[in-house]
Amino acid sequence: MTARAAPATSVIRRLRAAGCVFAEEEALLLAAAATTTDQLDALVELRVSGLPLEHILGWAEFCGLRIEVTTGVFVPRRRTEFLVRQAARLLGGFRCTAPVPVVVDLCCGSGAVGTALAALAGPLELHASDVDPAAVQCAGRNIVPLGGSVHEGDLYEALPGRLRGQVDILAVNAPYVPSAEIDTMPQEARLHEPRVSLDGGADGLHVQRRVAAAAREWLAPGGSLLIETSRRQAPRTAELFIRNGLTARVASSGELDATVVIGTAGSAEVPETGPV
Repeated sequence: MTARAAPATSVIRRLRAAGCVFAEEEALLLAAAATTTDQLDALVELRVSGLPLEHILGWAEFCGLRIEVTTGVFVPRRRTEFLVRQAARLLGGFRCTAPVPVVVDLCCGSGAVGTALAALAGPLELHASDVDPAAVQCAGRNIVPLGGSVHEGDLYEALPGRLRGQVDILAVNAPYVPSAEIDTMPQEARLHEPRVSLDGGADGLHVQRRVAAAAREWLAPGGSLLIETSRRQAPRTAELFIRNGLTARVASSGELDATVVIGTAGSAEVPETGPV
């Protein structure tokens, strides 16, 4: 079987039996990645064992881009495209004094958010950071070719000090799953993504608290913090923003089942985002 041949019906059946909802589409992608029948069988076996499709392929589709994703790194979710859309809209209406806006992708994982923003709203001065060394290496392969920088460390500690008070957009997909709910997540996430990228502490807000507490120190006047969260948690996330001196509003998308809380520093007017 060649890489461009249609996958056998048996491949689709195996994937469907393993619980793959989009078995036909996955079979096509796996077939395209294989050069022989034996290799296809090996790839299908990995998928049936529970390995995320994106880790097998080595990439994830996100905002129309192919984002490199390596084994053991958080796979970008489609819902997070809404975070990118909101940040891009803000950048489209933002006035900054620097030659280009400064954007930080915090808790970057593969760097999908920063990479997509560079593609949609560039040129930018783009920085990304993550505490996980594997994620930093993966993000570097996505972001550095675009002229961005990736830093390893715990939240803001990883960023260059010169960015204090200079960040126009701080886009954050911090872990927000409550610790007790991790075991209810799909096997793909529980077993194959780092817990540090999933576990948000007892109430899911532990990392969000830390991000919000120091946001004003890093944001430029009129700069915005955007955090993906759940619909259930959004009111408490907004409270964190207000408590730490930011405005707060909640944007949501029914299409993507996505919720983002947006806060702004200073008195600059926040552009309207329009229907979502």
